[in-house]
Amino acid sequence: MRIAIIGTGAMGSVYAGLLADAGHDVWAVDAWPEHVEAMRANGLRVEGASGDRVVKLNATADASDVAHAELVIIATKAAAVEDAARSAEPILQDDSIVLAIQNGLGSADRIADILGPERVLMGVVGGFGASMKGPGHAHHNGMEFVRLGEYRGGLTDRLETVAETWRSGGFKVLTFDDIHKMVWEKLICNVTYSGTCCLTGLRVGEVQADAHAWSIASSCAREADTVARAKGIALEFDDVVDYVRAFGQKIPNVRPSMLLDHLAGRPSEVDVINGAIPRAAAEVGLEAPVNTVVTALIRAKESGFGTDGG
Repeated sequence: MRIAIIGTGAMGSVYAGLLADAGHDVWAVDAWPEHVEAMRANGLRVEGASGDRVVKLNATADASDVAHAELVIIATKAAAVEDAARSAEPILQDDSIVLAIQNGLGSADRIADILGPERVLMGVVGGFGASMKGPGHAHHNGMEFVRLGEYRGGLTDRLETVAETWRSGGFKVLTFDDIHKMVWEKLICNVTYSGTCCLTGLRVGEVQADAHAWSIASSCAREADTVARAKGIALEFDDVVDYVRAFGQKIPNVRPSMLLDHLAGRPSEVDVINGAIPRAAAEVGLEAPVNTVVTALIRAKESGFGTDGG
């Protein structure tokens, strides 16, 4: 299968490396010039829970260099999904599939608005703990499940085809007829640790071990859980604190991507993670004060990025 991965940061590089190693014709599309050049010159190195490999693939900064793609994986940060979706339009054929894999809420909706909901699948990925070691070099600490589903719901033949493609790369894959439920279950984990780690500089396990940090993290989780249930999301757990604690215990040494963004002086995805909870709460007549404060504090920190280096 010819696969274009638009956005080959840490997670996108893991996808690209393992899928290329499985023999697929992978095109890595990324805006980081040094990363693209390193992949062209030396291949892409992916190390960590999946082993250590260097794979050859196609790398470009311009999606139009891809003649066509049977599968387009949009793996950019949430802020870049609209540009990524527009860049994908010229390489789509009538039966091409677009798989949206982003943190938080709303990205798949924006992709569907541009490329059409009938094309779109959604992916929910967590527990990899991926980071970039440098241009052309990605590392990941874990290898949890990749959860896939149709944007418009249901189990389809093409969904299973995409799932088998991922399995060929060594990924553990589950398919769902209601992927939106899985989006919320991951979001609840993200709001627990992302904002708290970002503000404190602590790793996931350190947040669990610190009573003050854990009080904020668990309150963020409770608010998200309350909002999800008020919206009719059929979550598959009863006690949200037990759920997010168990999730965090699998990745105690991980720094969430929002913290990594701040350490690099980059704006985070807070608006689609902790910031999404107050908006969703308002839709059902609720409030989310802890997530509101966490979001405001992170935005305040980011207001200095680009002026004093963060």
